[in-house]
Amino acid sequence: MTTRLTRRSALKLGAASGLGYLFTGPSFSVLRAQGSNARLRVAGIGVGGKGSSDIDQAGNLMEVVALVDIDETDKFLGAKAKKWGKAKTFTDYRKLFDDAVFKNVDAVTVSTPDHHHATAAIPCMRAGKHVYVQKPLTQTVFEARMMAEAARKYKVCTQMGNQGTAANGLRRAAELVQKGELGAVKEVHVWTNRPIWPQAPKVMKRPDKTDPVPATLHWDEFLGKAPERPYVGGRTYHDFAWRGWWDFGTGAIGDMACHTANMAFMGLKLANPTKVSAEAGDVNPETCPSWAHVTMEFAKRGDLAACTLHWYEGKRDNKKVLPPDELVAKALKVAGANKLVDSGSILVGEKGIAYSPDDYGANVFFETGPKTGNDTKPETMAVNNKGDQGQKNEWVEAIKAGKPTLALSNFDYASALTEAFLLGNVAIRTGKPFNWDGVNFKATGNDEAMKYIKGAYRKGWDLIGEKA
Repeated sequence: MTTRLTRRSALKLGAASGLGYLFTGPSFSVLRAQGSNARLRVAGIGVGGKGSSDIDQAGNLMEVVALVDIDETDKFLGAKAKKWGKAKTFTDYRKLFDDAVFKNVDAVTVSTPDHHHATAAIPCMRAGKHVYVQKPLTQTVFEARMMAEAARKYKVCTQMGNQGTAANGLRRAAELVQKGELGAVKEVHVWTNRPIWPQAPKVMKRPDKTDPVPATLHWDEFLGKAPERPYVGGRTYHDFAWRGWWDFGTGAIGDMACHTANMAFMGLKLANPTKVSAEAGDVNPETCPSWAHVTMEFAKRGDLAACTLHWYEGKRDNKKVLPPDELVAKALKVAGANKLVDSGSILVGEKGIAYSPDDYGANVFFETGPKTGNDTKPETMAVNNKGDQGQKNEWVEAIKAGKPTLALSNFDYASALTEAFLLGNVAIRTGKPFNWDGVNFKATGNDEAMKYIKGAYRKGWDLIGEKA
């Protein structure tokens, strides 16, 4: 069953949905943090996998006071409870929201499966908490738009966890592109080595069995907003393999575009594609495709030329889906390389191309001369170059200064990046192109598109509503 809750009906759920404090409590965390020398207090939602390093890195800068994870084993919540012994633990973040400890939380990291990102982070922002959310920012386009609106409305400092953003090389490459090093850039090509988890063509339907739920695993809390389904063990869903299921993940484009397309997106100031189309293989209702080629068209942006971005993922007829051979050959020549990397990007400008042979866009070879890497420094953007920890450092600096823009992957930027590529998933799932009016949040030419752009929520898990 899916539903949307009004504010009144949400409040009636009380502690069961963990919404009471969110709509009634004061947003004083923002005020306490700005200009204060007091040590900030942080909670971690999702503390296994990537969440393990996220809460530990945040803990290097703040006091860890609460931990949330649906898995109580030593691989997840148990390990972090031992490390951060003074932190209060929860298996349902809705219960954290109604607990007294939440009133004293200043900041929250969210490192859950994709389908929980918005339902965990937006209530935190409403309560005046600063948030750090793993990439992709959200599971749906609608949620990405809501995240940006909430961050602005509640004046909180935010950061998305695409750690390549901290790299000096990426920042300098983006500056060079913006300064016109390549001339007018009219094409971008981005490819990935994903998927590296089970999805189509090997997995295209749910298992026809049900397993007992382990005592240490809270399955309903894992499902969150997703429709109910039986638990199946063997890492079918939890952990890591959730990325290939539409109910929980966002596939290869959601998992990696926020990294691999980041430099081009930033350098070209992209946002709101005007038309999105895709061809893909083994498209089905349950799992992400075996391969895809997504095309996004962007209109002229000020002095920047109209641009078409191509995204490639997976294998077609057992051959990796990649940019055209002649462009690959040119990129290899520019880099002096013999073999194309598994993940990377190419920008095609009037003056030449730029080739980035890595996931994070930090190392970039410009046909016109310069090369960026760890030894280069940005001229207009801040110097960071501290990777994943640097992302947290910048976020905390923004919190203490009360200046959200100090965090470069703040939600104004991160939501636009996430929205664009999640629109690619909409084109994959519908199998039809559509025009996109980003200002008015409207798709035309494809009657099915809005269904996937907005999504639906299981009763008790719509913590978002229709407005920030």
